[in-house]
Order: sequence, then C-alpha cells, then structure tokens
Amino acid sequence: MTILQAAADAPEAQVYDFRRPTTLAREHSRVLELAFETFARQWATQLTAKVRVLSQVTCDSVSMQTYDEYAASLPATTAMVLCELDGLAPKGVIQFPTSAALAWVNAMLGGQGTPTATERTFTQIEHALVRRLMDDALEDLRYSLSSLLMAPIAVDAIQYNSQFAQAAATSELMIVASFDLRVGENLTTATLALPAIALLPQLGETNPTSSADNARELIDAQLAHIPVDVSLRLAPAKVKPSVVLRLAVGDLLPLPHPQHRPFDLAVGDQPVAAAALGANGSRLACVIVKTED
Repeated sequence: MTILQAAADAPEAQVYDFRRPTTLAREHSRVLELAFETFARQWATQLTAKVRVLSQVTCDSVSMQTYDEYAASLPATTAMVLCELDGLAPKGVIQFPTSAALAWVNAMLGGQGTPTATERTFTQIEHALVRRLMDDALEDLRYSLSSLLMAPIAVDAIQYNSQFAQAAATSELMIVASFDLRVGENLTTATLALPAIALLPQLGETNPTSSADNARELIDAQLAHIPVDVSLRLAPAKVKPSVVLRLAVGDLLPLPHPQHRPFDLAVGDQPVAAAALGANGSRLACVIVKTED
C-alpha cells in the first residue's frame, strides 16, 4: 500500500472546539439511548395502528450538535415538525421526508402506501392527518422520556425548508436522535432534535464535586475507612553490627523489655496503645490496657 492510498483510507478528522464541548458524556448518552429506544418501539406501535401497515422503528444514534450543524445535515426540502416546549425559547424538531409522510397518509386513506417520487408540501387534509400522527408521537415521546423531559411539548407548526425553519439559535445545543423507519416495504430515516437545556439538567452532573468547606471532616471520614497494618512489639534493643553479623542458631539475644510491662501496639512506627498478650479461641490476641494521646 502506498502512502497516498493509506492517506486516502484514513478516517477524516473532525475539528473539536474545546471552548464549546458538544460531546455527550458516556453515562448521559446511555440513558438517552435507552429512552429513545423506548420511544422507537412506542412510535412503531403507533404507526402500525394508525397507518394499518406493519411498521418498525429503530434508534440508530444519539448525539449532541449545534442547531446549525443539525440543520445543515438535513435535505433542503423535508418535513420538519416544530414542537413547542413550554417555558423554553428553542423548539424541538421531528424531521422526516415528505414523500414518506405522503405514503403514510395514502395508506391511512385506503391506498397502497406507495411513496411519491418527489418532495412536496402537504394539502390541508394531509397536513391534518400528519399533525394527528405527530400528536400521538409526542405522547409516546413524553411517556418514553418520562422525568427526563419536564417541559410540556406540543406541535407548533410544520415547515418544509430545513434552512428557513428556525427552531432555535444557530449555536443552540440540541440532542439529536436518528431513527430508521420501515413502514410496510418502505424504508426511510427520521430525526428527532430536542434542546439540550430541556434534557441535560435532569441527567445530573457527569463529574460531581463536593464543597471544600468541610475538607477536614471529609478527609477524616475517608481515612477512618482505610485499612492499616497494626503490630504488637517489644521495646527495641540496641545491638552492635558486629554482634548481628556473628548471630548463629541457638544464640540468646537479651531484650530490655520487662516481663511485667505491656507490649507496644503500633501503627507503622507510631505507638498508639499498650496491650497485654492474650488469646481469642485458637488465635493470639492482645488486650488494650492503655491508649496514647
């Protein structure tokens, strides 16, 4: 393989702005994935019941993007259902091809559900039927997200141009979920974008920190649960190196520890108490007779 071929096969690097991180924490991403997978199953059940065609919806990915990045990834002409969130300026978006929605409407009215070849706007009847489908989808969304979505959400309008449908400011962070929809034999993709400010507060902090005001109490509480080595020892004896080097089996080494004096109980090299030798069943033990300050 040549250098040019290796460079061509290498994945394209994406520019990352550390001043404005747009990456979901792993624990947040997993919680959102589970919620959107639940929504996908609920949405599939709802489509099957309303369109009367076996439907399947699968959550493909969950990411965080700016609204500008999200809008730029959409086709120029597509159905964008703007969803109003109570108390929040940015809107949510449910996006899917108009041709797929027209096929759903066709099946609902007794047709074969064949998708149209071109994208076009909805008629008044089509608009009413699609809006009813979206109302039901939002009910499933509220159920699936549960406590993650505190603000009430409702359909506001349907737009058809992704570049002119200003659901949020260009720099607004959005949680974007991508779905694969199979309605009958027709396969298409859809996206759901919700303002990050509507979901992230309920997910909690990724790296929670504790206040340093009670640092001493926190350190004491942590140290109190750390295991340490405890030794029971005699009073030390001073011996010359020449004596140590001549030690042999059977030699006696006198110790200055009196027979009546308790042993020293030490943690590391620090004496903490005095203890008498005893027993606990078949094991040796010590009885604390005095503690050090």
